[in-house]
Amino acid sequence: MKDSSRSRRINDWVSRQLQGTAAKLPAWGSDRRERTDRRNRAFWSVLYGSFNPRRRRPARRLNDSRFHPIDWYSAPLLAVSIGILLFSAVDAFLTGILLGHGADEINPVMAVLVYRSVAVFAAFKMAMTGISLVVMVILARYRFMRVIRVEMALYAVLAAYAWLIGYEIWMLKGVGFMPGL
Repeated sequence: MKDSSRSRRINDWVSRQLQGTAAKLPAWGSDRRERTDRRNRAFWSVLYGSFNPRRRRPARRLNDSRFHPIDWYSAPLLAVSIGILLFSAVDAFLTGILLGHGADEINPVMAVLVYRSVAVFAAFKMAMTGISLVVMVILARYRFMRVIRVEMALYAVLAAYAWLIGYEIWMLKGVGFMPGL
């Protein structure tokens, strides 16, 4: 019974269309929406989204795409990122001091830059470190080569920088630049 009434409704609609008595569509360009569009409040959206993020975890439907961005990262990840940036700046400073005392830069790319201009060396080092950190933080929940999480690689980079700075301080003590330490 319901199927026959549905088909009658469809037929009625078709017959109205053919007879030209169907309801007219709104004119092209007319808009029924309200003029106060929520997308016009860009500053409010950024401010609200900063304190009330929606994507804290990857999507539940993991088969939809391979990239699952989130917009809220953990506080330890921020601390590790800031630590890596600070260690990178300290490394650049200590490298400059060591080069002044007769050490050689082992990294061939940085060696070309440091002997041309110390400012270009420092800017390039900080830019590459910053860009790498942004990419690694975005991909923090992924696994590198399906073995190690990128977040753990960030912790390893922080530990490597700490060891490197310790080694540079040890070298400076050997030269006699830091006798008190």
